[in-house]
Amino acid sequence: MARHWPNEGARRVSMSTTVFSVRLLVAAVFVSSVATSAAAKPLQPYKDALFGYPAILREDDGGDFRVVDYQELRDINGRDQIPERRVKRAYVSLGVKSSQVNETLDLGGRSLDVTRVGPDRGAAFTVIFIHGRGGDRRLGANDFSFGGNFNRLKNLAVGNGGTYYAPSVRSFDAAGVADIAALIRFAAEQSDGRPVVLSCASMGSFICWGISRDQKATAALSGMMVMGGVADPAFEESAAYKARLPMLFSHGSNDSVYPAEAQLALYRSLKNKDYPIRFVLFETGSHGTPVRMTDWRDVLNWILDR
Repeated sequence: MARHWPNEGARRVSMSTTVFSVRLLVAAVFVSSVATSAAAKPLQPYKDALFGYPAILREDDGGDFRVVDYQELRDINGRDQIPERRVKRAYVSLGVKSSQVNETLDLGGRSLDVTRVGPDRGAAFTVIFIHGRGGDRRLGANDFSFGGNFNRLKNLAVGNGGTYYAPSVRSFDAAGVADIAALIRFAAEQSDGRPVVLSCASMGSFICWGISRDQKATAALSGMMVMGGVADPAFEESAAYKARLPMLFSHGSNDSVYPAEAQLALYRSLKNKDYPIRFVLFETGSHGTPVRMTDWRDVLNWILDR
């Protein structure tokens, strides 16, 4: 007959509780480790030999400031079948269009037309591109314009479990900022809080700077890109600055719409304060050069790894 000590049941409960707690702790550490490694996993390449920077002419600040070689004859005429209108076929892979839809989102009473490429839920990361004046969602969804760079972004997103949104921005004022703030929150919710990156080109940069002042939208972002945009001299007063949201500026040195000098001055001011920022300057590039030439995989890996 088995002998039962008066406190044997208490011992069993205590040991069971201890074992259960240890197992929970190990499981939590494992899940945390998996989540961390997944977040830090770099995006797999997509035609990097065609879309990587041709040559780095200068590199400062530990690689955070780069001057990239740009040559119109090579990077437009040599790359496009019809210069500035249709890239050569080697630069695009159109199978990604099977993951592309045009839709109108209801964002808490705000309707927004978007092109979405990738899943509507559970994305590993989300990229939102904001066009400039005179554009709409078709610009960011065009596979053949801007040297095929949007097609590359689509393939990088879908190939790595991400989602890409190209919305039609109706105005570049407070109403437009509110629309995109709603889209950012929506994308974060749909992906269960996974990274969201906002990229703005040309006049679209007004949207980025407006978002930088929205605390809730900023909290849902992992990084921001401003390509050939205007500088914001009051950025250091924003919610994004206080949250140390990683920033990437890319600009053409010969941009006659928004001169590069203003953006360079902002970069240097932020860099002197040890802010997480990078600048890519395309030597001799014009206003549209950053949209054509910015290396999406390089930028996204830098943001998603932080």
